[in-house]
Amino acid sequence: MTILSGLTEQIYSDRDIMGLFSGPGTIRRMLAVEAALARAQAHCGVIPNGAARSIHDVCHAEDIDAILDLEAIATASMLAGNIAIPFVKQLTAAVRRVDPEAARFVHWGATSQDVLDTALVLQLQQVAAQLDQDLDAAQRACARLTAAHRDTIMVGRTWLQHALPTTFGVKTAGWLEALARAQRRLRHDAEQAALLQFGGAAGTLASLGDAAPAIAGALAKELGLALPNMPWHAHRDRLADMAATLGVLTGTLGKIARDVSLMAQTEIAELAEPGGPGRGGSSTMPHKRNPVSSAAILAAATRVPPLVSTMLSAMVQEHERALGGWQAEWDVLPQICALTGGALRHMAGMLDGLEVHSANMARNVDATNGLILAEAYALALGARIGRMEAHELIEQASQDAVRRNCSLKASVREALAKHEATRELLGDHDLDRLGDPANYLGEAQSICDRVLASWAGSSS
Repeated sequence: MTILSGLTEQIYSDRDIMGLFSGPGTIRRMLAVEAALARAQAHCGVIPNGAARSIHDVCHAEDIDAILDLEAIATASMLAGNIAIPFVKQLTAAVRRVDPEAARFVHWGATSQDVLDTALVLQLQQVAAQLDQDLDAAQRACARLTAAHRDTIMVGRTWLQHALPTTFGVKTAGWLEALARAQRRLRHDAEQAALLQFGGAAGTLASLGDAAPAIAGALAKELGLALPNMPWHAHRDRLADMAATLGVLTGTLGKIARDVSLMAQTEIAELAEPGGPGRGGSSTMPHKRNPVSSAAILAAATRVPPLVSTMLSAMVQEHERALGGWQAEWDVLPQICALTGGALRHMAGMLDGLEVHSANMARNVDATNGLILAEAYALALGARIGRMEAHELIEQASQDAVRRNCSLKASVREALAKHEATRELLGDHDLDRLGDPANYLGEAQSICDRVLASWAGSSS
């Protein structure tokens, strides 16, 4: 129910979703609800067919500005408490100009929240459909990267330090699985939220008498929404679920963006975002190529969680219509949607053109002269002399390798040779095998294969 705009907002928020929740975008959905209500009531014999046709025609006018004054609606809403009240007044006046008799039946039996919530549901369905498409694109890019780099050895890092060898395919497989989980959650929550809100003044539809069930069913059918057992105007759990799911999605996107941006640092240089004219430049440093998509995604991942918190706080609503909680949602949920959509669009484009510098990945694996394989040496030796004794020996050898700036393999060889009891424990062949990162990848390639097979099976 908000107009998302501003010079910087377009960096972070999806333009299509911004348009969907703009003033005209929101009013269009409210008009669709009013038109469908009139058609449903005519179908049930509650209002004349001619009145429904007139209301329908006005609501579907090509030029909204010809029938409604959006600025006046916004101004009047400050006193009315919501935009639906001045909206209905203006719509009634517009219908009266073409059919005075039909004007009597505009918004018949409904209440403001019916129109606002149902319009919101229609908007959320479009948001979910767009996000679903973009999640498909991001997953396809991750699947391509995983297949291409199943065997591309790189440094696995814990606490930002070199840990063990892994493959870049394992990293992108993790991205792929997280995005697939996000898509499943989104589809579930979007389906749960695709419900008509139609309860009249206090949720009983008393204004429509015995015709209420038939009208509600016809209205749900007109709008392509499910008909709930009862109105949900004061129970916001479905909307909160969707907001939370979008919050988790932006967190997942933020994790991927953090990985990419760290790996794109000059000193690491294992990845680079797609390049192009005007992309990632600096106003003063001609050589810069900044990870602008990662920055936008990370900004969204920072902004969305507090907004989700507002949606959760707004669930505590009074009786049959909230005093403040419902109103708190109006600007917050569109912002969550737009920021999530913007982050996902950035992500899909970034992954599709991501530059992978495998030579630099190999260089970084070798940067510590084999220290990254200390665990491999320790376990092989531990099988012969015990884990703690082997750990201490390899730890001393590692410190010696750093001090002398030599390879861990050479330092281990010398450490073993110092003592009669250890001299023959690991031969040159063993040391060469243990010093090859390709021999200490564990389940890396199998992980890639399993994730790709699972993803292909679920997406087919």
